[in-house]
Amino acid sequence: MPDTPEQHHASLPAVPVLLERRFELADETATDAFGARFAHALEALRTRQSSQTASPTPGFAGLHVQLLGDLGAGKTSLVRAALRALGHAGRVRSPTYTLVEPYTVHPGDAGGELQLYHFDLYRFSDPAEWADAGFREYFAQGAVCLVEWPQRAGGLLGVPDLVFQLEPGEHGEGRVLTAYAYSASGKACLERC
Repeated sequence: MPDTPEQHHASLPAVPVLLERRFELADETATDAFGARFAHALEALRTRQSSQTASPTPGFAGLHVQLLGDLGAGKTSLVRAALRALGHAGRVRSPTYTLVEPYTVHPGDAGGELQLYHFDLYRFSDPAEWADAGFREYFAQGAVCLVEWPQRAGGLLGVPDLVFQLEPGEHGEGRVLTAYAYSASGKACLERC
């Protein structure tokens, strides 16, 4: 059963928002364009973080992005657009049944390969399933973790860097994406979108 807008709002982290922005996405082309801007912002963030470290390993700390919206709101479409802009040429499937789909991309910057994990927790009926699945390790390895239906894990995911909330546009036309940044990395990324 789809969540109501009240449930989406209630699932926003109870910590201060560093930046909030609203984007009108009139159609699929606009969604693809936002996904591309997000991908470029992600590349810029990764390049900046990697250049700020003196260690031989890249300094990108990863990014935790939660995607909120009813069934059919465009969450997977947004992930697909970002992956395409990052250079992924293969199929992008919704992880509804697999729970997580891993991707390795080689963006145009000098930061080397980038790991992305696309989660879909829609089928979880209890937050304990998140812990039992062993997904926490994905969030600790400098990867980008994109999580659909994060509210199904309760508070076990922790505070994300970014939340993208997708809702139908006015009069059912297009979509409205409201983005919330909860970390300095999330804010830096959102400022470039």
